[in-house]
Amino acid sequence: MKTIGANEIPQPHTCGDDNMTMANEVVFLLDIDNTLLDNDRIIADLGGHLAYEFGEESRDRYWKVFEALRIELGYADYLGALQRYRVGAMNDPRLLLMSSFLMDYPFADRLYAGTLDVIAYLGRWGPTVILSDGDVVFQPRKAQRSGLWDAVEGRVLIYLHKEQMLDDVEQRYPARHYVMVDDKLRILAAMKKIWGIRLTTVFPRQGHYALDPENIAAYPPADITIEHIGDLIDYDFSALSGIAKADCT
Repeated sequence: MKTIGANEIPQPHTCGDDNMTMANEVVFLLDIDNTLLDNDRIIADLGGHLAYEFGEESRDRYWKVFEALRIELGYADYLGALQRYRVGAMNDPRLLLMSSFLMDYPFADRLYAGTLDVIAYLGRWGPTVILSDGDVVFQPRKAQRSGLWDAVEGRVLIYLHKEQMLDDVEQRYPARHYVMVDDKLRILAAMKKIWGIRLTTVFPRQGHYALDPENIAAYPPADITIEHIGDLIDYDFSALSGIAKADCT
């Protein structure tokens, strides 16, 4: 068991802050894609489905549309890409089946091993909250059908750019300390810059972003790096709930 304590995590200075009197001691913020859910596997399955139903040329066209839209919006929009793809294939009734594949996908089968156990485990010390980027339809659907929505008791936040919405996160789930678990060092670094010592960052090395050497080299390391989300079971976060109180005695 690895204890996370005051010697490793800087102590937030919140003594005398009346606005924090009703706050949780610690809130755990959890990304979805490639953090709790194997999104790379989902993408591979979608690509295989597109190739089978429409052919490789159409599959490649969809991904080209998808990537252009991702760059434009700054987040992945699978259904939005399908809408744009449709412009060039208005008379193909199989498009209706493509949308069904996305909406009815068995997302629960793509949860990383130990994900639900980790969420329950972290809940011993504070509320667990899904904090994700994405569109307003497909991303909530993914959270619901995977079982993540129920696992965090409906505490789900989905923004266009979550690292820009920390004031809203803090208003909805005030805490003296936050723990953010995300496979993107870029997101962790941006949040750390804003919240500073009030945030502990956890980097699971899962998915193509987390394993890209250029991405890893471009940003500072997280406070905690793990190989798999299930590894969080080996960490003891109990000290975090007492940091602020101990600092005020």
